[in-house]
Amino acid sequence: MSDTPLHLVLGDEELLVDRAVTKIIATVRARSGAGANLPVSRLRAGDAGVPELAELLSPSLFAEDRVVILESAADAGKDAVTLILDAAAAPPDGVTLVILHTGGGRTKAMVGALQKCGAEEYACQVPGKAGERAKWVRAFVHQEFQAAGVRVAGDVEQLVIDAVGSELRELAAACSQLVADTGGKIDANAVRRYYSGKAEITGFDVAEKAVAGDLPGAMEALRWAMHRGVAHVLLADALADAVHTIAKVGSAGRGDPFSMASGLGMPPWKVKKAQGQARRWAPESIGTALGVVAALNADVKGAAADADYAVESAVRTIAELVA
Repeated sequence: MSDTPLHLVLGDEELLVDRAVTKIIATVRARSGAGANLPVSRLRAGDAGVPELAELLSPSLFAEDRVVILESAADAGKDAVTLILDAAAAPPDGVTLVILHTGGGRTKAMVGALQKCGAEEYACQVPGKAGERAKWVRAFVHQEFQAAGVRVAGDVEQLVIDAVGSELRELAAACSQLVADTGGKIDANAVRRYYSGKAEITGFDVAEKAVAGDLPGAMEALRWAMHRGVAHVLLADALADAVHTIAKVGSAGRGDPFSMASGLGMPPWKVKKAQGQARRWAPESIGTALGVVAALNADVKGAAADADYAVESAVRTIAELVA
């Protein structure tokens, strides 16, 4: 992290936002020598009155080190935005200004203005598209283990996601717990042993049966997943990831999985698995399936009146497309 007094925490993924803010505060504490005595002020820019905001952003008499965190900047009013940008252009002596912005909202243009002011940026957003999100979550799990000094196989990373889901806080806690309880010796058996109660039926189980053409198995797995409370968006993500993987591997043609892995951006075991699945898929069926999962992504985010029905219909359609 640089010595800049201006920081832009961009996105709305809570764990990433919390980590970014914690890192900034820790760095300023170490640099200033104030330690736990460093003053840290937090204010919701979207709710704050202009006088309150102006007082917080004004220079102090002795220019002591302090951190000012402005939350919900995307909801700030016009006058508040002006005050914030003025302070960002020339932060008061001793003040480290941290602005939390979702990247959208009525003050979207504020992001560009802060970037022009030289703000150090922290990306705290998970991709919205299902296929991209699944890949991003896999990378997050990989980084969590890597940060703990542990290397695990790709299939083990996926097992953790299957068992825990895609909520980042739960994934981070799971990775940390596995490392602590196994001494860093983590394999598939360890994951199954620790999460056998949670991993009985997941969205990936449903998706795997669906893209294999196992309609009865897919529908049974789906009923159990829904009974366990697996979120509609996770079921949709898993189905989309399975279909997109088959489409990607199928269009790449035949070849050695290890040679193809780098170009496809996925581990060799996943390429090999998808090659077997793709043999039962005709190009036109893949095109139809891509349309189905795209529509489902919108349905589970509010477009459908009945999300249960939307997921069931998509799983049934995908399974019936397999030759």
